[in-house]
Amino acid sequence: MSLVRHQGGKAIVLSFLVAFMLMAVPLPEWADPWRPPWVTLALIYWCLAVPDRVGVGIGWVLGLFLDVLTGTLLGQHALGLTLVAFITLRFHKRVRVLPLWHQSVSVLLLVVLDRSIALWVKGIQGLATADGVVFSPALTSAILWPWVFIVLRDVRRKYRVA
Repeated sequence: MSLVRHQGGKAIVLSFLVAFMLMAVPLPEWADPWRPPWVTLALIYWCLAVPDRVGVGIGWVLGLFLDVLTGTLLGQHALGLTLVAFITLRFHKRVRVLPLWHQSVSVLLLVVLDRSIALWVKGIQGLATADGVVFSPALTSAILWPWVFIVLRDVRRKYRVA
């Protein structure tokens, strides 16, 4: 599963770097709970588009980087992104043929799974919060998915990622 060795691999790496930068951009206090998980969205797209190149291992590495970026317990995002990548790869043939709004529902469920794992880990640490904004990134991800899909599809076509 080499990202750079094949044609267009630099575009995949660049899209993940942009996703990490979007995760690091400071937002106002009221908007931060609604921040979409950009790395998760990019991972879902690339697992759907090129499942032979982006998979569970890439999800694990991205999760470790995201843990370092966000300062969470090492492995928290790694576990979540690994499961998201696994489920996306498992059902990629079914999800790829769905219309974008059906794909948005799939993305919503995958982000809810990712957030549930994060909530579970925080609960084990004794840091869990019971507010309703825990799953708000899932809603913003579902709303933004059609645009994320279109932008990354255009990148994939322009750089001939196969």
